Amino acid sequence: MNFQIRYLTEYRYDAPVSDNLNSLRVRPATTSLQRADEFVIRTEPEARVSRYVDYFGTEVLEFGIAKPHDHMLIDVRARVVTSEQSEPVDVGWEALAAPEYREAAGEFLLPAGNEPEDTTMLEYLDDFIDAPTPLGTLHKLVEMIPNRFEYNPHTTYVGSTVEDLFAAGGGVCQDFVHLGLMLLRRRGIAARYVSGYLWAAPEDGGQDSVEVDTHAWLEALLPGEREPAWVGADPTNRRLAGETHVKIGHGRLYADVPPIKGVYAGSAGSHLEASVTMSRLDPAASAKP
Repeated sequence: MNFQIRYLTEYRYDAPVSDNLNSLRVRPATTSLQRADEFVIRTEPEARVSRYVDYFGTEVLEFGIAKPHDHMLIDVRARVVTSEQSEPVDVGWEALAAPEYREAAGEFLLPAGNEPEDTTMLEYLDDFIDAPTPLGTLHKLVEMIPNRFEYNPHTTYVGSTVEDLFAAGGGVCQDFVHLGLMLLRRRGIAARYVSGYLWAAPEDGGQDSVEVDTHAWLEALLPGEREPAWVGADPTNRRLAGETHVKIGHGRLYADVPPIKGVYAGSAGSHLEASVTMSRLDPAASAKP
């Protein structure tokens, strides 16, 4: 699929602030399943943007605004082409013990440090994802989480924990992914948090442009016939990830790939407005020569 994406963020401050330093993880990644044909970022006030790739391979954009200002706008535009991931190979649990699997898994096999002290609920949920193979467990996971927890943006916030998800009985994509990562890692399946965008138009088509939120899903490292492969799975939408998912980056948990993080000098409060617009393009009209 071919998409045009615009991510518009605006901060308004109650009084002038200065030394506003920001890091962004908003550029769509280049992977075997997607490529970014165009990417442009504009800030207001205007600032020089520097780039680097972080430990997990995500491109980070950094800029600072030193002079006093009472608002800041970040306008990001990208054009992306995505492909459907191939059907994963169904291999048995014994393959997780292979040296090549553990080498590819690295730290994504290890707890991320956000696990609850009381693991009773995790142990209880373990029983609902039992399957003869890791792939079978992944399929059960993406069904079980939305069956047991309500999608509700009013019950948790960006700093919520899995205990908060359990207590409220609901949460958002970030909460569902954190729970999924814990359950997979407990079974020896390496898993990582993915940040990105999701094309959320009605299935019957019709709309070529929709307002969406930034989205989160996970990638599980599944053993294959020749080598292990990362497979995207979306527990919020009960399915494996596909060509409607646009990946920005990945990490152990949300804190490794926040879209925007920053600080400024001054005691003024800030008010944030953010929107993401995805437009579906005609592949022939948008193709690069």
